[in-house]
Amino acid sequence: MKLSKLFSVSTTLLSVILSANVMADDLAVGITRSMQKFEGTVNGEKVTIMRNQDQKATVNPAFAKTSRACPPFCIQPSQLAPGVETIGELEVIEYVKKMSEGDDSILLIDSRTSDWVAKGTIPGAVNLPWTKLNPSKGADPISIAEILTQQFGAKELEGLWDFSDAKTLVMFCNGMWCGQSPQNIKTLLRFGYPADKLKWYRGGMQDWEVLGLSTVKP
Repeated sequence: MKLSKLFSVSTTLLSVILSANVMADDLAVGITRSMQKFEGTVNGEKVTIMRNQDQKATVNPAFAKTSRACPPFCIQPSQLAPGVETIGELEVIEYVKKMSEGDDSILLIDSRTSDWVAKGTIPGAVNLPWTKLNPSKGADPISIAEILTQQFGAKELEGLWDFSDAKTLVMFCNGMWCGQSPQNIKTLLRFGYPADKLKWYRGGMQDWEVLGLSTVKP
């Protein structure tokens, strides 16, 4: 076979293979029109965020209940505090994407207690139960200071806090009826954490599960 014909056949075969790969990744249920799914690496672990491809799937029973006693499970406002941005699913995914690209100035935090986290959390998130920052729940000043410095990047200088190099914290919990991430955010604000470095995913796991987005278990 002539070299020109061999090249033509090889090119055609490569095109078929590439087309087949594209078809294989052509999901029936994407995230947006331009984003089928997200794949990356966060904290040394592979992360995949996509939606459930079973179009007959229904919501996780853990989030099917419509009414919970209030208090404590009261509906949260859309604006939690001045300067704290309320975000949605696409913004959360964008933060995870930035983390996967090596941006270590961002931390995605699941503020729920471990019993809830065991049922599933957002890929790339770390668990910091709201009780760990709350003195009224037994959190001692030394432990809180360690979290602020070792995990959040704050600096303590002669009894004063310097948050100039602190991380942007993206916080969530169970959703619009859950007070765990709001409590974490309000506590951090009292410590002086900059409001513009606190992002709140109000929909939390309730909306994440309703949209069939990927979850992982610890």
